Amino acid sequence: MKISLIICTYLRPISLLNLLQSIEIQYFYPYEILIVDGSTNDETAKMLNENNFQKINYFQVEPQFRGLTKQRNFGIAKVAKECDIVAFLDDDTELMPNYFEVLKETFLSDDKITGVGGIAINENGWRPIKPSEKLNKYRFFEFDGFVYKEGIRNVLRNYLGLHSNLPPGKMPAYSHGKTCGFPLNGKIYEVDLLIGMSFAFRREVIEQIKFSTYFEGYGLYEDADFSIRALQFGKNVINTNLQLNHFHHPSGRPDQYKYGKMVVRNGWYVWRVKNKKPNYVAIIKWNSITFLLTLIKFSNTLTTKEKKAAFTESIGRIVGWLSLIFNKPKLDL
Repeated sequence: MKISLIICTYLRPISLLNLLQSIEIQYFYPYEILIVDGSTNDETAKMLNENNFQKINYFQVEPQFRGLTKQRNFGIAKVAKECDIVAFLDDDTELMPNYFEVLKETFLSDDKITGVGGIAINENGWRPIKPSEKLNKYRFFEFDGFVYKEGIRNVLRNYLGLHSNLPPGKMPAYSHGKTCGFPLNGKIYEVDLLIGMSFAFRREVIEQIKFSTYFEGYGLYEDADFSIRALQFGKNVINTNLQLNHFHHPSGRPDQYKYGKMVVRNGWYVWRVKNKKPNYVAIIKWNSITFLLTLIKFSNTLTTKEKKAAFTESIGRIVGWLSLIFNKPKLDL
């Protein structure tokens, strides 16, 4: 099995260096590594020239190909014909040494698996449930012998009856699913949604569909959109043995106002890709949760040090929400 790895990067040479160093020590090495660089300087190219990494194909793209969605599609067009699997990694991740070995074995384990995602172990908040432990069901989520402490947004949703009625990774009819991930128990779970920091697909998927041009620029939720459309070819799974660290480098991210608008508008888009004709209950719940999350974000102007950022994002969310009345996104299916 030959794996082509696509890494889209933008002004993060040090983060990319750390990722490539973690790839260098893999037990099973990718057939090729395509680095699609949207940077406006030559620092990434210099870093690559100063290091001797194996099987690197480097592309510094022109302005018309910048942005995560465009860069991913650019990389797909460059994948070697003999590759069976196309993997994607964020440039601010670092892999466990067996990452690609586990990825390969996951695809080989079941022909019906066409999409595979990994777990960021440095963000994992699960722990085993202690014997005779009694937990508040509104503040803790129990799953498969493990427990996850809910954040304030989910605690409020639980009390208000707006919580997801499906396991993690599955999208309910009103779209707002559980974002807690999975416990590190070595199991494989079937899901709807994979996370773009770490996902891979069989070649048949990327030959038939591309990343939507709707998510040009920063591309918030473009991974969810692609994952949902990929379900027509088979099933998506999360393998909890497919592990990495994700460091969320702050550079290259949009301002908080734009981010707030994207949270709502892109969230609506993904919801309607999965549920083209939601019923009235789903519509009411989607809007109720959107209002609740906006209210929580606005309350952060009083409770956090990042008051300006919280306020600006809140305004972006409100504007994005109101814009859906007159200017809904056109679905690119």
